[in-house]
Amino acid sequence: MSSRFSMMNSKHSKIMTIILIVVIVAILILLGFWAYDVYKEYNTFEDTEQPVEEFQHQSGMTNNNNNQVENNTPIGNVTNPYDNIGSVSNNVTQPSSGVQTYKGFVKVGRIEIPKTNVDLPVLAEVTKESIETSVAILYGPGLNKPGNTVIVGHNYRNGMFFSDNKKIAIGDKIYITDLEGKRVTYIVYNTYETTAEDSDYMTRDTNGAMEISLSTCTDYDSSRRIIIWAKAE
Repeated sequence: MSSRFSMMNSKHSKIMTIILIVVIVAILILLGFWAYDVYKEYNTFEDTEQPVEEFQHQSGMTNNNNNQVENNTPIGNVTNPYDNIGSVSNNVTQPSSGVQTYKGFVKVGRIEIPKTNVDLPVLAEVTKESIETSVAILYGPGLNKPGNTVIVGHNYRNGMFFSDNKKIAIGDKIYITDLEGKRVTYIVYNTYETTAEDSDYMTRDTNGAMEISLSTCTDYDSSRRIIIWAKAE
C-alpha cells in the first residue's frame, strides 16, 4: 500500500513538474512577443524620426512667402520638404474667425478617412513636434481652397495617423472640414508610390479645382512615399 502511494505521489510530482515547465515556457514566449513588439515600435519610431533629423543637413522650405502657393501657381526648385522637417512654417493663412489650437498647435481643420478610421485635427504647420501630435499641412493654399493642399502624417505601422494609407483606393472618400465649418467630400482618384525627392505632385495644376494630396512613408522604406490624390466632389 505504501509503495502504491509512493508511486502515485511520484506520478503526481511529475505531472506538476510538466505543468510548471509548460507555464514557464508560455510565460517566456509571451515575454518574447512583448519584447519584440517594444523593439519593433522603437525601430519604427526611429524610422519616422529620420526624415526630421535630415533637416539639419539639407535645404528645404523656409519661412517666407516664396514657398506659399497662391492660386496654385507652381514654384520653382522645390525639393520634398517632408524630408526636411524642422521648426518651419508653411505660411497657411488663418481664417478671420480666429485661431484654434490642438495640444498647443494651431489647428486649421479636420480630416476624416472612413476607410482607415482616421479622424484627426489638421495642424497649420509641419514641425518635428506637430507631426508627432497629428497630421499637418505641408504645402498649398489651405483647406477647401482652390489648388492642391498637401497633408502629411507619420506612418507608425500601427494604425496611428497615416499608417494605413496603403489601404486607401481609388473611389474612396476623404472628408475635410475647415474652421468655417465647411465640410467637403474629396474622392480619391490616384494613388502611387514614389521617391522622397519627388515633389511634382505638390505643384500640379488643378485647373482651379479643390484638391488634396496625402503623403506618408511606406511600410518598408522610410525614404519612399505613398501619395494619394483626391478631388472635391
